[in-house]
Amino acid sequence: MPFGINPFSKHDHHEFPGVVVPLSSAPAHSKSSPDPEKKVGPDEKTDGGSLDRSSSAENGVGSIHSHQEGHLTLEILRAEVENDIAPSGHDSAYDRKAKVINRAIQDIGMGRYQWELFVLCGFGWLADNLWLQGVALTLPQLSLEFGVDENNVRFTTCALFLGLCLGASFWGIASDIIGRRPAFNFTLMITGVFGLAAGGGPSWIGTCALYACLGLGVGGNLPVDGALFLEFLPFASGNLLTMLSVWWPVGNLISSLLAWAFIPNYTCPSEGPCTKEQNMGWRYLVITLGAITFVMFICRFFLFHLYESPKFLLSRGRQNDAVAAVHGVAHRNGVKTWLTAKILNEIGGYPEEATNTQSLSNKEIVQRYLSKFSLNRIRGLFGTTKLGISTVLLWFCWTTIGMGYPLFNAFLPQYLSRVGGEATLPTSIVYRNYAITSIVGLPGSVLACYTVEIKYIGRKGTMIISTLITGVLLFCFTASTDSDVQLLCSSLEAFFQNIMYGVLYAYTPEVLPAPYRGTGSGICSCLNRIAGLCAPIVAIYGGSANPNAPIYASGGLFLAAFAAMCLLPIETRGKQTL
Repeated sequence: MPFGINPFSKHDHHEFPGVVVPLSSAPAHSKSSPDPEKKVGPDEKTDGGSLDRSSSAENGVGSIHSHQEGHLTLEILRAEVENDIAPSGHDSAYDRKAKVINRAIQDIGMGRYQWELFVLCGFGWLADNLWLQGVALTLPQLSLEFGVDENNVRFTTCALFLGLCLGASFWGIASDIIGRRPAFNFTLMITGVFGLAAGGGPSWIGTCALYACLGLGVGGNLPVDGALFLEFLPFASGNLLTMLSVWWPVGNLISSLLAWAFIPNYTCPSEGPCTKEQNMGWRYLVITLGAITFVMFICRFFLFHLYESPKFLLSRGRQNDAVAAVHGVAHRNGVKTWLTAKILNEIGGYPEEATNTQSLSNKEIVQRYLSKFSLNRIRGLFGTTKLGISTVLLWFCWTTIGMGYPLFNAFLPQYLSRVGGEATLPTSIVYRNYAITSIVGLPGSVLACYTVEIKYIGRKGTMIISTLITGVLLFCFTASTDSDVQLLCSSLEAFFQNIMYGVLYAYTPEVLPAPYRGTGSGICSCLNRIAGLCAPIVAIYGGSANPNAPIYASGGLFLAAFAAMCLLPIETRGKQTL
């Protein structure tokens, strides 16, 4: 049995009795179904007929059946595909059939399968911050045990970010070649294995290398899990993709509580250096985090049957398997579907008639992935003045926040251990304060889901206010030498920072038009990771001159992002996604 494939293969069959119903039984979308006879001009907007987002979904309607009348026919379905293919830039049998599958999943709706997948994909978000904060929590102990200067030990975080950058790039492409299902399982498995190994790091360099290796796994979680979840998600429930970010601060909370439990009780004297046996706390922490990650992998691999992405199967020429996957989701949700191989063939062509366009080669898959970053795709993000300004400002925000966040959070245990840069707090107080900071910050992501819908505040208002307060609190952190005041500032900073991140994750894809959304979001993510990779270097060389310099830089970057957010010309609250 190869790794990465769910062992319960008996569920991977093609027969789900009673799941398929005639196409005529499916209601047609009264607002989104175009007139089959109407030709759409090159300058006309086609947001109403998009299979990538129905009008009911864009208006926040929970069920796609809420505004339907009549019945779906092959002619209406073909017209919807034609209407959607025009602005996409790709027109092949694969693209047409992928649009039909979009509509089929949309009509299946939200159900048990998607909710289970929401939890398991949430593990990826959790693991990302679990390790980002987990590594940060080990820095003081690595400095003590291996005799590394507390400034130079920050290169440890640089090693992790290097793995994160490489992992995000590699798994984004690999999931399109080997499939979503193997990538979905491999990322957490690799993270868990190297996480467990890092607990036995023989030296500082060896530990850094193991952190970089686990970063290769954990770095792939966000691109792979996000893409997988989106491909099974009905568009009326598209906000759940944003809700995945709620899992992110949970990872921080778990790391901080475990660090508080282990490190103060199993640490060497604060003056150091010490032996491995005297300083087992950070190793217990890392081993526990590795075990938690491995348990999450086991839950994905053994306790849940993941159907391979229908779009991936279609791209490999496995049309029958793609149809079976959609049938499997419908069966799991206890609903019916009209999708059949015959309907796909009627819309996209029969395989025997167009064998060269029924599947994509590895080269074509990589070319399509890279085409997201081509000049033609980027040019589409500047189609109008408003859109162009929004694109540039969003890239700026993701870059500044990408550096500002780790400049403070990745080294927070070190900052908390100093009082005015002179005295050193007891280890137990440092990790207690860090745990309190994580607990206070947790509700921020949840609150953001409500404030974005408040009139006169919306997405922009919530981002602007939370980012401004975050930047101000960072400067307040350095203004006092009282550890209690610093704890208050760091806790409030974590709370408002989570609000900001939660809204930014939602606002970015909402602003960008559908045909170029992948390109714009991909560049945002890339800039964010690259800036994060540079953050430890800035902290190392800036902190050597002034211990508070990295915090000043972090606060300045958040205030720069605040200024950029004030200039954003588009508010997406209550508006349709383009």
